[in-house]
Amino acid sequence: MLFIGTAGYSYDDWIGPFYPPSIKQREMLPFYAREFSFTEVNSTFYRIPTKYMLYHMQEKTPPGFQFVIKAPKELTHEREDNQKSFRQFREALEPLIENKKLGCILAQFPYSFHCNKSNQDYLKKFREGLEELPVVVEFRHRGWIKKEVFNLMVEQQLGYVCVDQPQLGNLIPPVVWVTAPIGYVRFHGRNREKWWRYDYPHERYDYLYSEAELREWIPRIKKLFHKTSKTFISMNNHYQGKAITNARMLRRMLEETKVIPPDAKPFDKKESDRG
Repeated sequence: MLFIGTAGYSYDDWIGPFYPPSIKQREMLPFYAREFSFTEVNSTFYRIPTKYMLYHMQEKTPPGFQFVIKAPKELTHEREDNQKSFRQFREALEPLIENKKLGCILAQFPYSFHCNKSNQDYLKKFREGLEELPVVVEFRHRGWIKKEVFNLMVEQQLGYVCVDQPQLGNLIPPVVWVTAPIGYVRFHGRNREKWWRYDYPHERYDYLYSEAELREWIPRIKKLFHKTSKTFISMNNHYQGKAITNARMLRRMLEETKVIPPDAKPFDKKESDRG
């Protein structure tokens, strides 16, 4: 199954480029879900959600719609004395689980989360804290791009998040690995000039991909799609609706290349595959 969507949906600067001028905020998710099959929920990074919040969010979407929930900062950035936070987070997800709308949990670790023994051990703790829930991990520092890390992720059943972003310093390069039954790609844009120096946070993601740039990813996405049970493609270049434009563009390109469901094939937990 292939899901194409965006990192978030509730942006005021999408009114006009995507949403009609008269739309109210509470109407954005149902409107979005008419066209896209999943979205990332980023607000959960700043505050652990409640069951009430997630129940009412999923009520606004059709059957089969998927939510990818970003792990709270207590779990990915603070990482101390957070057993209670793990429990609260798991409990909050129950409405999505019961209605089969939890795509996975997105654990986005900071650039300062370097590859060392202590942090590798924390990945195991993170996996344990979320029990059997589906989890994908996005690293920010390229020091994590090691075979031993991918083997650890296979062992722990943590999906690897492939990224497209500017190739600067020690940022993660656009490598593709399969480490779990869920494949994941996030497009952050390639705004080199504003990646580290900007006046406003949205400037980093002010980037519109060309067809040629997206086409680079077609064979990589096909490979993920055929080796996973679910593949999520998320556009995070959200400024002024550019994510919408590129999600539509990529969906059309994948349709033209006739990406179809692969033959049923069990995921081999003992191997990781590099694209």
